[in-house]
Amino acid sequence: MPERSLAFDLHALTARLDRAADRMLRANLGLPYRRFLALVLVGEDSPTQRLLAERLGVTEPSTSRMVGVLAEAGLLEVSADPAGGNRRRLSLTTAGKDTVEACAALLEGRLVGLVTDSGVDYDRYTDDTRRMLRALGDQAPGPTTTEDPP
Repeated sequence: MPERSLAFDLHALTARLDRAADRMLRANLGLPYRRFLALVLVGEDSPTQRLLAERLGVTEPSTSRMVGVLAEAGLLEVSADPAGGNRRRLSLTTAGKDTVEACAALLEGRLVGLVTDSGVDYDRYTDDTRRMLRALGDQAPGPTTTEDPP
């Protein structure tokens, strides 16, 4: 049987890392990985709900439900978009920022351990990963196109 391609291995690695991240965040902080990703994206530039859906690769109704859950938990603030229309602008609350920091620290710590324990130089891995992401630029899709519950 021929050896699997690097493209397949990268897909498998990403899927396993995503599942591990989801388990860690749920167990330690009670937050699904999908919601963490939403908070990270909101923290980057306070997008509209529609833009968040696009970046997550999910439908607007799915994002609307997730935004409702995160707002009810006190992690997001939802306000009318100053540009007008029926758009809603999203921003992190202080609790949302604290949650992103706690989740990121947990995940980054585990990733450093995994990379280092596997014999890969962490700084080089980081540089190579970021170089590939820059090379993709706007061609890079969102995290996934599958629907997860909010």
